[in-house]
Amino acid sequence: MIEKVQRRATKLIPSLRSKEYTQRLKELKLYSLEWRRLRGDLIETFKILNGLEGIQEQTMFTRDENHLRGHSDKLFKPALKKGLNCRSKFFSIRVVNHWNSLPGNVVMAKSVNEFKNKIDTYWQHEFGYGFIKAN
Repeated sequence: MIEKVQRRATKLIPSLRSKEYTQRLKELKLYSLEWRRLRGDLIETFKILNGLEGIQEQTMFTRDENHLRGHSDKLFKPALKKGLNCRSKFFSIRVVNHWNSLPGNVVMAKSVNEFKNKIDTYWQHEFGYGFIKAN
């Protein structure tokens, strides 16, 4: 719903009114709110996993010791009981698939700023400007 607000607000600029949302964002040098939330979640995950937040990793995540592919810092995603879909929106659940899909060179960054730069570069290469999936 918040994304709709940004879509509408970008239409208030007369010269951009007739352009597609992705083009309006590009010209305004903005990113979709969906992208910014996911990026923030992944930065927070990086901080927690590297002991930079003062939150014990075990309270939020379990490392996947049986990973077969990808980087060695994969997280385990617990099975959700049928009918308890509300847990799927929890930070510690919703971020796991995205974290596990990142390449090793991104998750193995040495600092938060390096992680931010690497994830931006990776997404720019993979998805283009702003990582916009929403319609």
